[in-house]
Amino acid sequence: MTRCIALLSGGLDSMLAIRIMQEQGIEVEALNFKTMFTCCQDMSAQVARDLGVNLTIIGQEDDYLDLVRNPEYGYGKGANPCVDCRIYMFERAKKFMHQIDAQFIISGEVVGQRPMSQKRSDLDTISYQSGLEDLLLRPLSAKLLPPTKPEREGLVDREKLYGVQGRSRKFLIELAHKYNLKEIPTPSTGCSLTEPEFGRKVHDLIQIQVDDKPWDYDTLNVGRHFRWNESTKVILGRDHQENLKLEYMHKMEDATSSALIEPLSFKGPIALVTGPASDDSISYAAGLVYRYGSTLDDEPNTVRVDAETGSQEMVALPTDRSSEDITIAMTTGLRRQER
Repeated sequence: MTRCIALLSGGLDSMLAIRIMQEQGIEVEALNFKTMFTCCQDMSAQVARDLGVNLTIIGQEDDYLDLVRNPEYGYGKGANPCVDCRIYMFERAKKFMHQIDAQFIISGEVVGQRPMSQKRSDLDTISYQSGLEDLLLRPLSAKLLPPTKPEREGLVDREKLYGVQGRSRKFLIELAHKYNLKEIPTPSTGCSLTEPEFGRKVHDLIQIQVDDKPWDYDTLNVGRHFRWNESTKVILGRDHQENLKLEYMHKMEDATSSALIEPLSFKGPIALVTGPASDDSISYAAGLVYRYGSTLDDEPNTVRVDAETGSQEMVALPTDRSSEDITIAMTTGLRRQER
């Protein structure tokens, strides 16, 4: 029995790639890759059920952040190292392929569909650098690419593959109807690294904060972020749920936050100070809580500061320093640090 591994994102392209293989009587095992930057509701489990394939979900390893910090093939419009990420995913898929005795791997990639990772040269780079070379088959664009090993050996009928190119979804939707797919998902990257605003937070962390930890990247999905200096940042909750999440994250074993500031006499956000918490940075954080809170007129607006040196109450005053959200404007005046 011929068996292949399919990278299943839950999007239309990967669904079609699987259905094309099933139409040729090939057994498909689906693999879904998750990272801390997956931002959308993931439909891969439901899609796998609809397609009648087994699904295995794998996550990032400790070395994944290294490619985010310093991608060999560069970033897209955000902080997305798409080519490096695809190579990383296919390297993991190759290991899984050997574990379950599959013969090759398929992907829903389409030549020219995504400018950052699906140019013809990018597809060649990904195949080669992942160590798969001609064991990586892209059924939707196969006729535009050299025959792969499973095609040459007769495991896959090349005549039943396609030559799709470009960003238009018209033909893909026609294929979806041909293969009786019940749901046609809308296009989605599924990765917050592609979002320009989120990308600015990532670049701030990479370029300025030299001792970043996985916890710091987890916090990028929460709140407003304000840079104090090269090693210190303030994170503000935007609503009650984010306030609760910041409280929880502050207590985590690997947290780099050194102080938590919460309003006492008025309603407002919780603030975390990450990195060294000096008197000046705590005052700055308290000023941000004041700025974004519902402060009281003619009364002291007090906050509680829980820091490594203990707990204290203080009056929050408006900050007299420029305090632009990192997602609005990247911090200026701070030089990039050497790692």
